[in-house]
Amino acid sequence: MIPALTLGIEEEYLLIDPETRDLCNKPSPEFMETCKERLGEHVTPEFLRCQVEIGTPVCADISEARHHLTAMRATLINTAEKYGMRLMAASTHPFANWGQQHHTQAPRYDTLDADMGGVIRRMLICGMHVHAGIEDPDLRIDMMNQMRYFLPHLLALSTSSPFWNGHDMGMRCARLGIFDSMPRTGIPDRYESWAEYDRMIERLVKAGVMEDATKLWWDMRPSARFPTLEMRITDVCTRLEDALCIAAFYQSTLRMLARMRQRNMRWRIYPRILLEENRWRAQRYGVTKSMIDLGRGECVAFPSLIEEIIELIEEDATALGCLKELRHARTIMARGSSACRQVEVFEKARADGADEREAFIQVVDMLLEETAADLPPTN
Repeated sequence: MIPALTLGIEEEYLLIDPETRDLCNKPSPEFMETCKERLGEHVTPEFLRCQVEIGTPVCADISEARHHLTAMRATLINTAEKYGMRLMAASTHPFANWGQQHHTQAPRYDTLDADMGGVIRRMLICGMHVHAGIEDPDLRIDMMNQMRYFLPHLLALSTSSPFWNGHDMGMRCARLGIFDSMPRTGIPDRYESWAEYDRMIERLVKAGVMEDATKLWWDMRPSARFPTLEMRITDVCTRLEDALCIAAFYQSTLRMLARMRQRNMRWRIYPRILLEENRWRAQRYGVTKSMIDLGRGECVAFPSLIEEIIELIEEDATALGCLKELRHARTIMARGSSACRQVEVFEKARADGADEREAFIQVVDMLLEETAADLPPTN
């Protein structure tokens, strides 16, 4: 039986000072109050005050997700401008200093600060999470085991964090290198059943190292709040169309795996060390180089791997009504991810005579413009 595969998308954004292009580390409290008035429970503060997060309602398909994500981005852009700020969708700010930021005063965040110390204070990073509805808990675990293979591919398409603290990190995704300093991160282990997974949670809670399953920060996890499998590996996409592509890719791949299961087939389960190697290659190179085709046992150019996956899941994307969004992956590969474009803008500015600060400002301007691209005009 094919699960519902309903969608929910969460995105985290940065608040920018339009004069300096640096972060707004002390936004007006009225900003979040107005956001709440306009978007209700679908908008929340993040650990750092310079961040804001949205989450769509449960969406039946990608068309509904597009409607909500478009409206939410447009509302936040409009609200930020009302309070003298700009909204930016990128997983790191090119030159902002994490040590100059302030965390949101709330019991949850105060507890995190006390538990994690400097590790959590350094989390000046933004991500995108996609929930897919899978009603049966054991099926959720089975899908997680198999879907792990595709996580590096999703990360590569989403990459938007080449710079950190004013440095070109030589990475397309610097975000995960920062995030991995947290406990309980990375690609999850394989579990034979929901019962085995649940026993592992119980042991950690009983040991007193975490309160509940929400403190698992894996690249993908069974949601502790909803009957969903939550994909968490991806950077936040600067352009809306790229974000919808990621969601369509994830949803369609899960349907393909469920369809295989109907025929008593499954995707091969590979050792975690091989999956982690592809994860590293996605962080380092994004869409620009190669990954290991684990079936062949050799590195293959990333565009070739994506073409193979598109061919494999086109039937499922058609059934789900997201074929256009899936095929947008070809556009990402042709023009590069957000990280590729950021590096191009920076290098061109430097070649044209700009100093580092001026070049970084040009990167921020590009990100601000592309965050609002594909959206209707705001009033």
